[in-house]
Amino acid sequence: MGVSAVLPGLGFGLSLIVAIGAQNAFVLRQGIRGGHILAVIAVCTLSDVVLISAGIGGAGAFLTTTPVLMEVVHYVGGAFLLGYAAIAVRRALSPGSLRTAPDPRVPPSPSDAAASVDTASMGNTIGTVDVATAPAEPRAAGASTLSASVVPTHPRNTDDRSTLVRAVLTCLALTWLNPHVYLDTVILMGSFGNTYGRDRWAFAAGAMIASVLWFITLGYGSRLLAPVFARPAAWRVLDSVIALIMLALGVGLLVR
Repeated sequence: MGVSAVLPGLGFGLSLIVAIGAQNAFVLRQGIRGGHILAVIAVCTLSDVVLISAGIGGAGAFLTTTPVLMEVVHYVGGAFLLGYAAIAVRRALSPGSLRTAPDPRVPPSPSDAAASVDTASMGNTIGTVDVATAPAEPRAAGASTLSASVVPTHPRNTDDRSTLVRAVLTCLALTWLNPHVYLDTVILMGSFGNTYGRDRWAFAAGAMIASVLWFITLGYGSRLLAPVFARPAAWRVLDSVIALIMLALGVGLLVR
């Protein structure tokens, strides 16, 4: 395998992937929230590996001979992006904030216990912990009563699985329902990579490395912005930008 083709693949891959788009906007938001970012990064990178391999392997030529398939992807992807734009608008109208969860080993104060940890994604709350005052009961001799009880309204383990599934499915949809993924990653990269002949898989390896580096940097690097997003106004701005991106991409696919 010609190592000399790895660097061109790396550069070409970065030139295609480092752009403002639906997938990158979603990874950025998940990274800031810390919402299952490892799973999201894994979905993005594995999807790119499959798509790049398909392009180098000749799937790009197949797509160019079946335009009806690309038409279906255009309309389905456009409708999905418009729906996601609507969800982003709803989030922008009711922004959340990042709050640090209390240490479970420390007894909560009444004000802390009543607070909920707002980690909403697409309008879904991971979980809240409420304090409910127990009803008064007759006291027996030597007995004591609890004045308050902590009631988890949503089991955390079940809700974590639910948000993980939502994040993965959304990431898959933003990746595989995006026609630009096939045009860029499969057709364009496949066509260019095959000009390297026997070294085309070295070129593909460079492009795959670019994908891994980019999504790790974007996903975990975005956590540096977490202090900024402790304010609801910052979420309002981010979700408004995401809504505009999704709206522009969705309309572009439907009225092209």
